[in-house]
Amino acid sequence: MSLRDDQLATLKAAGKDFDYYNIANLDGIDHLPYSLKVLVENLVRNIDDANITDEHVKTLLDWDPNAEPSHEIQFTPSRVIMQDFTGVPCIVDLATMRDAVKDLGGDPEVINPQVQSDMVIDHSVQIDKYGIADAVQQNMDIEYQRNGERYQFLRWGQQAFKNFRVVPPGTGIIHQVNIEYLAKVVMSKAEANGNALAYLDSCVGTDSHTTTENGLGVLGWGVGGIEAEAAMLGQPISMLVPRVVGFKLTGSIPEGVTATDVVLTITDMLRKHGVVGKFVEFYGEGIASVPLANRATIGNMGPEFGSTCGIFPIDNVTLDYLRLTGRSEEQVALVEAYAKANKLWGDASDPDYVEPQYSEYEELDLGTVVPSIAGPKRPQDRILLSEAKEMFEKTAPAYETEKTVKDPVAVSTDFRGDFDIENGDVAIASITSCTNTSNPSVMIAAGLIARNAHAKGLKPKPWVKTSLAPGSQVVADYLKAAGLQDDLDALGYQLVGFGCATCIGNSGPLLPEISEAINANDLTVTAVLSGNRNFEGRISPDVKMNYLASPPLVIAYALAGTMDFDFETQPLGTDADGNDVYLKDIWPTNSEVAAVVDGTVSREMFLKDYASVFDGDHRWKGLDVPEGELFAWNDKSTYVRKQTFFDGMKATPDPVADIHGARVLALLGDSVTTDHISPAGAFKASSPAGKYLTERGVEPKNFNSYGSRRGNHEIMVRGTFGNIRLRNQLLASVGEEVTPGGFTYDFLAKKPTTIFEASRDYIDNKVPLVVLAGKEYGTGSSRDWAAKGTVMLGVKAVITESFERIHRSNLIGMGVLPLQFPAGESYESLGLNGTETYDIAGVEKLNEGVTPKTVHVTATHEDGSKTEFDAVVRIDTPGEADYYRNGGILQYVLRNLMK
Repeated sequence: MSLRDDQLATLKAAGKDFDYYNIANLDGIDHLPYSLKVLVENLVRNIDDANITDEHVKTLLDWDPNAEPSHEIQFTPSRVIMQDFTGVPCIVDLATMRDAVKDLGGDPEVINPQVQSDMVIDHSVQIDKYGIADAVQQNMDIEYQRNGERYQFLRWGQQAFKNFRVVPPGTGIIHQVNIEYLAKVVMSKAEANGNALAYLDSCVGTDSHTTTENGLGVLGWGVGGIEAEAAMLGQPISMLVPRVVGFKLTGSIPEGVTATDVVLTITDMLRKHGVVGKFVEFYGEGIASVPLANRATIGNMGPEFGSTCGIFPIDNVTLDYLRLTGRSEEQVALVEAYAKANKLWGDASDPDYVEPQYSEYEELDLGTVVPSIAGPKRPQDRILLSEAKEMFEKTAPAYETEKTVKDPVAVSTDFRGDFDIENGDVAIASITSCTNTSNPSVMIAAGLIARNAHAKGLKPKPWVKTSLAPGSQVVADYLKAAGLQDDLDALGYQLVGFGCATCIGNSGPLLPEISEAINANDLTVTAVLSGNRNFEGRISPDVKMNYLASPPLVIAYALAGTMDFDFETQPLGTDADGNDVYLKDIWPTNSEVAAVVDGTVSREMFLKDYASVFDGDHRWKGLDVPEGELFAWNDKSTYVRKQTFFDGMKATPDPVADIHGARVLALLGDSVTTDHISPAGAFKASSPAGKYLTERGVEPKNFNSYGSRRGNHEIMVRGTFGNIRLRNQLLASVGEEVTPGGFTYDFLAKKPTTIFEASRDYIDNKVPLVVLAGKEYGTGSSRDWAAKGTVMLGVKAVITESFERIHRSNLIGMGVLPLQFPAGESYESLGLNGTETYDIAGVEKLNEGVTPKTVHVTATHEDGSKTEFDAVVRIDTPGEADYYRNGGILQYVLRNLMK
């Protein structure tokens, strides 16, 4: 008998009996953090005496808060959630795997999601139309014209695969739909014995902000599409038992401060503390006064902290939110009964409450939080609003060049009239993203500031592109019910769509006349958005500096029209009587916001909007959908193409080999993000991807974005490392100018060229490639194409000073070796500049079932001299070693399913 059998028990909730795995009586459970208790239940329930044993559970129960992570466990998520940018390639891979199974003589039907898998199509809406009454309808029409092929493919997948549901376009942002509808907190399923089994909801997603669900007490985080596919196919995720940071919240938010200010403060604190690879858990009596929407806002920013998760336990706040959002009373009763029975109830005032032990501690008195923004290129770079003007003036010169015109530039437009623009002007002020649109307090605050500004006769400056993209239709309902949408409309904040728009880079084009003036005069203009990502080159190709701010502050900056502005001393304009109007004159009080939220946000809104969430509108229902277990690939499609990863795949893998004679494809600095590596946003006709489409008769106006074409590997490999802000220092090493973008030096052809074209030359000549980089390589979104594109360029190893969590595991998942320079060393300290050839010895030990701690790297300089060092192998678990030996996680899974 295993623990799995011993711990099976019965639970009563809402008059029904449920089977469940009882962890409350296990020795050691009391002192564990909530998040680790979730993992204990997950392990007990999934014991199979092979991948997961009683010993794994005991190891977790014996957790030492002070220990460094060393024990491997297997986490089996209950659900997988995807958005369409990252989800389409997942379904392309599954469809390709069905073909591969058939080619190897197996049954294609073995390839099916084994757990509930949902896709929310939210990343394809682009803000082409704005500031007009029917912008949302026009943008959706354009979205379907651009993405018809992708949507047909997803409709096929919805019919062909079991356990796969699609939330159609125009519904909302993935993470908001997740917390408002898809997440169960406690799940149940029918068993063979006729009973229902209750078990904890847990969910990984193909978007890093999956951590929004942590606010509900649902453990989960963003993974690459590669890991997500494996999880869909029933593979546990290999991980080390992490250190857990306990974060105590006390006090309450003061007047004039928003939930956005709180998360920017927490992000700043935790980045300084250092939480990469750790769990963060919020605890203490103070969390009882933190509304669920604020918890979700905090959980959402986990990737910006750098932590794996940022979780709150289940308590009465959780139950109230489940009721508000339309969950049944039976479901709410099950969540409460289950959490209390399994010692997962997080009410610190309960007499039986035992405070968990944590590895490290942080504390924030919410009363000390002040209004803040973050920028101009990283979410952790917090700026006090009171110092924003001064900080902008200090930072802006770094973005100017000798071509930058300092004087105002005259612009004439039909849409917004005539005006001058200059450096520092706000070109985009967008209320968008999952961080804030799921939080009624900040959305209502934005509506109230719009009402007050409208009443005073204030308007945004004419050069500002204004947009409102709510995270669900419920937001539109309550803004309308409160009468605030009319005021937002009056300021140009009409609805533009329901989805992740500006924050993902789908801000859409600026007015052509504004864009031309910016580029012709090399102006440094800015964007302000209520999002979580503001990396360089992400928001708009015309905008150099991007700032994160709360929704009401987004409107304030639209009214100011420039980042070079002090809200305390400078008026936003004048009222009808000629009196100066300052931000403090139009800012709503906390009690005003709370009164509107309490009076308008209702359970009935959620029940109505989610009643037919999978049905879609007439556009979705009218799509022509192919049928059959295998997808009918269209060779002429420029959106969806059969992947090449499984071409020539054998039933058993070849041995892994040492790397000889490798050349450097890119020499990069610190904080290279997955935005720098993975293609995103728009691209030009002169780029390799643009040339590919032009050769196939696609006009530049129909290019769409990289994200929308993630189902076509030919586009994506051509855009990998193609970000307009990427600087490949290899060019400087050979005496060439460092041209920003996807450029490198081809040592075979002895000339500078694009990264894609150089990679083809190296592949044709069988020369392996490496990438050298600095600290925090792979920061940012969980973009599988950052790893897929890397391997398709012929890169065999990436050597850095340190990796961010998701990208490191994704590289292994694609068969790329992640290596780190010896502690304290870098390519600069070792005297390397990328002109060398590289040999990496010791990789072959993996064929013996051993993962070497280091491999020996020999860099041979052009003069024949050598630099040698031992690089740390960042294959951290035995499971990852299996993936690497198989050439990648998908090959590993496919071979196992074939058995």
